Amino acid sequence: MDFAGKRALITGSGSLGGLGHAVAKLLVTGGADVVITGRDPERGAQVVDDLGDHAGFIQADLADREDAQELAEKAGPVDILINNAALSFGTAKDLESYDATFAVNVRLPFILTQALAPKMASNGGGSIVNVSSTAAGIGMPELTVYGASKAALESLTRAWATEFADGKVRVNAVSPGPMRTSKVVAALGEDMGGWGETVPLSRAADPAEVAEVIAFVASERASFMTGAIVAADGGRSAI
Repeated sequence: MDFAGKRALITGSGSLGGLGHAVAKLLVTGGADVVITGRDPERGAQVVDDLGDHAGFIQADLADREDAQELAEKAGPVDILINNAALSFGTAKDLESYDATFAVNVRLPFILTQALAPKMASNGGGSIVNVSSTAAGIGMPELTVYGASKAALESLTRAWATEFADGKVRVNAVSPGPMRTSKVVAALGEDMGGWGETVPLSRAADPAEVAEVIAFVASERASFMTGAIVAADGGRSAI
């Protein structure tokens, strides 16, 4: 896919082995300059080293409102925004984890989109991809707050698609199922707690597989696509 001359901001991309890292690799390979984010400068430097000269790192605590607003300013005008950062506390039921989840999964995309989409429009258009989850549409007792936050993000996706269409800014979402990210494997083990067996394809995705879908939706190959929620979940949402 051709991303030559494009500049992208990818949240949740500040460590090796995650979905954000996989998306950044595809965009850089296609010729884009990418800005990655995270709280840990050391891990961010590892990602930048892997991506090469076309990548830069901005340190930010994305649960913090001021950091999120500063990120939008520091990133500058971008052609592509990938809202990938997310928090999940599993069975979290206390207000602290609820607030933290919605701060990263909903408020952060809101802040970045409201700040960057008008700049995209003034530069002739752009593409925003929100990373959702099958938990947005399937009742999962283990993921109550996470699923609610992703359902909110999908609603924002559809509203933003209509709001920014006149400025040629496309807004879509990609909804992954179980993925073998480094974070998930570290938390659940090599078998990922059996989550891979819950999908018709009987396995979890490699982050690179989902990254291909995100990159396509972000690219000009999907130039007539906006307001869509694209499943990349091994068939999980079909059952």
